[in-house]
Amino acid sequence: MLKIKDVSKVYKNNNCSQNILKNINLTIEDHEIVSLVGQSGCGKSTLLRIISGLENASSGYVKLNDNIISKPNSDIGMVFQDARLMPWLNVYDNIKLSILNDDKKTQKYKINETLKIVGLEDIGSFWPRQLSGGMAQRVAIARALVQQPKVLLLDEPFSALDNFTKKNLQDHVRSLWSSLKITIVMVTHDINEATNISDRILILKKPIQNKISDNRLIKINKPRSDSDKNQYNKLINDIIFNNSSNQVNAII
Repeated sequence: MLKIKDVSKVYKNNNCSQNILKNINLTIEDHEIVSLVGQSGCGKSTLLRIISGLENASSGYVKLNDNIISKPNSDIGMVFQDARLMPWLNVYDNIKLSILNDDKKTQKYKINETLKIVGLEDIGSFWPRQLSGGMAQRVAIARALVQQPKVLLLDEPFSALDNFTKKNLQDHVRSLWSSLKITIVMVTHDINEATNISDRILILKKPIQNKISDNRLIKINKPRSDSDKNQYNKLINDIIFNNSSNQVNAII
């Protein structure tokens, strides 16, 4: 279980301070997919970095099971918007970066098995320049999965891809989630993407001074038809842009 308790983040610059996150509370169950959506600047990626341990909260905490997350660890893998592959390393060695402390035999086994999982078992010797955008992002996912994390964090992982590749990779991530029984937390600007993949969606709003943050959490029922998705998409847009608040509250 991933627990986010009273998490706030304030950036300070000289005599100025900016509230990015304010009193975020969320419990994510094991083997759940939760998406974070909201307007630019509402703190989605910042919250993901705090969950990963790459950044510390100004107050509050994140716990995975009973352990407070204060730095990166192998229980949490992260995939960024761009694949961030090292161009001087082939696919195999890029993935190996996540498990450098393992012995060579274990490294070889884990990498080969992970390449099979992401459907790229034949490209271990390829260089990043030889990969399509979708393949590069699969390698990035493999690099996160090879350490066998309990939680996979995805920060806009499909945004730079064409629609066809994006849909294929979304389906692939959903399949990985089902087979590996992991928890996924994903940041996205694409509301349709969030409703396609997620069990629940947290809608983040920019903090306003001296006001309680009006963040909303929506459960996405299954199975979901195209009509259901359209209704969820409209609902989430209404919340993000403060439209039809009475109707929104009634639906939630």
